[in-house]
Amino acid sequence: MKRVKSLFLLVALLAAPMLSFGQMGFGTESSENPVKWKASVEAVGGDLFEIQMVAKIDNGWHTYDLGPYEGGPNATVMTITPCDGITLVGEPYVKKGGVKAMDSVFGMMIGTIKDGDIIAQKIKVTSKEDVEVKITVEWQACTNGACASPEEKEYKITVAGNPNGTVSSVSSVGSLDVAGGGIGGGGLWGFILGAIGWGLMALLTPCVFPMIPMTVSFFLKQNEKAPTKGRFLATLYGICIVLIYTVPIAIIILLTYTIGGKMMAADIFNWLATSWINVIFFLIFLLFALSFFGAFEITLPSSVVNKADSKSNRGGIIGVFFMALTLVLVSFSCTGPIVGSAIIKSMQGEVMTPIIVMLVFSIVFAIPFTIFAFAPSLLKKLPKSGGWLNSVKVVLGFIELALGMKFLSVADQTYHWGILDREVYLAFWIVIAFLLGFYLLGKIRFKYDSPTDHVGVGRLMLAIITFAFAVYMIPGMWGAPLKAISGYLPPMQTQDFVVNKLENSAANGRKYSDKLHLPHGLVGYFTFEEALTASREQNKPIFFDFTGHGCVNCREMEARVWSDPKVLDMLRNDFVICSLYADDKMEVLPEDYMTLPNGKVLKGMGKINSRYVMERFKAASQPFYLVLDSNGNPLVEPMGYNLNVNDYIDFLQKGIEAFKAL
Repeated sequence: MKRVKSLFLLVALLAAPMLSFGQMGFGTESSENPVKWKASVEAVGGDLFEIQMVAKIDNGWHTYDLGPYEGGPNATVMTITPCDGITLVGEPYVKKGGVKAMDSVFGMMIGTIKDGDIIAQKIKVTSKEDVEVKITVEWQACTNGACASPEEKEYKITVAGNPNGTVSSVSSVGSLDVAGGGIGGGGLWGFILGAIGWGLMALLTPCVFPMIPMTVSFFLKQNEKAPTKGRFLATLYGICIVLIYTVPIAIIILLTYTIGGKMMAADIFNWLATSWINVIFFLIFLLFALSFFGAFEITLPSSVVNKADSKSNRGGIIGVFFMALTLVLVSFSCTGPIVGSAIIKSMQGEVMTPIIVMLVFSIVFAIPFTIFAFAPSLLKKLPKSGGWLNSVKVVLGFIELALGMKFLSVADQTYHWGILDREVYLAFWIVIAFLLGFYLLGKIRFKYDSPTDHVGVGRLMLAIITFAFAVYMIPGMWGAPLKAISGYLPPMQTQDFVVNKLENSAANGRKYSDKLHLPHGLVGYFTFEEALTASREQNKPIFFDFTGHGCVNCREMEARVWSDPKVLDMLRNDFVICSLYADDKMEVLPEDYMTLPNGKVLKGMGKINSRYVMERFKAASQPFYLVLDSNGNPLVEPMGYNLNVNDYIDFLQKGIEAFKAL
């Protein structure tokens, strides 16, 4: 552990000069001031630029958004001094943060600015020469009901004139905060600790668990002939996981930061996690399952095998890299939150910190899988390993056959093929579970199984568990929610036959409701514009649901939290629901196309929704829940994956109260 800590200290020290280089020209605010600002500018497209002031606020402090608040607190004021060569476009606005809530002291809805929040102003550059823009920010820092004296600072930022369209330099007058080596209130080490927690949590998610049996079975075969070499490959496996997670993301972050393509990384990862490539993952699982059943052996050509003995088993190394790559790709749906957070930070000007965070995350994530990779060498030492060892392979084959269907299901949902609805999926799982139970009882034998004249206690207990699982799934064929495995199953709305099925959102002419449906018979919208219109007409807040077909945590939330009677009643009666899918592949109607600043036109629903949510709410992962007013402004803090029903009810109730107070 000391070595790991020393490594991160070394990386942080090496990163410091690079960060300092990127911050040349900035002054430093007095440490006594709890609220500081960092100026930046971003090219929007053509001659449009966005001046951004990023809040850097000490823990426990806040300031207020742009207001105005008559009879209330001092709102933050951002003013750009008019000058030749620029034209202001619109008014200053809160780009990130400014979440409004009822303030008991002032008796009104007030938005607060916290650490990392952004206020912005668009400008149009009409000069061909560089233009020096002066920005004045006025604010008042408050904490626990006490407020400091109002502050006012002036900043200068130089924007390159047309047709260059890039930022040439940034400078400040007076004081200006520097981001330093860390991001957020806790600094670099705070994010490292967060990455450690994310790495441990990711191991408990539904889309990571399926890789455990594949890992064990793969290295079980590797260790049969050369245990020492197997341990080497197991170590290499962990290293490959770290490199695959860190190196490509580092390259993407650096390229994104350099080129300025804000959604480049998010689009790539969304494609990897939800596209037709999931069919390839399914075929890989199927191939392994058939091999473990004894249909064939997955072996390298004899020429490669012969070279492996003299050249460090080249084939084994390739196989290990392939296993690590598969793990990273298929688990991305659940590991996406930390990756998305790192990408968002890179878009806010951070470069080295997201890379270090990803390095920490991948190490923590890889260590348990490396231990799993060592496990086969321990299995090899157990007595009576002959027939028992082949039985382990066959059982793993059944498990891989079942779990591999999840990836086929993801592709089926995102492309709306309609070949693997919920009842079809469950039928396969029920049959597989029964066959596994019969195999454990010795009623089914495969090619390389040793004959047995009795069933051991261990096999009997496993058979009981397997049959019980199969029986548990049977009611799901008629619409039972099956909450324990809901994250693995296709959504309930794909099932054709459900007892007491309610009408869903396919009615009433809502856009795309012929293919998209909400769970539990809820009625909602799949475009933000329609939801805004409905919110104004019905005078209800918007329950905003950023979701995905391949998001297992979303399905689990819907099955275990949304199904609660009180939650369901609130969603049905107190909100206008807006669900935006991040991974849907359908082409939207022409009026819903999105034209980017560079002229590119987005037509796919998933790409449009992902970009919209990223730019408006700075969110990249699913599930992501918000309560919005009729203008699309957040009323309370957002919520993500949380299976605590009481927390969810509290989240919804606060949103309702905030809306009523408007």
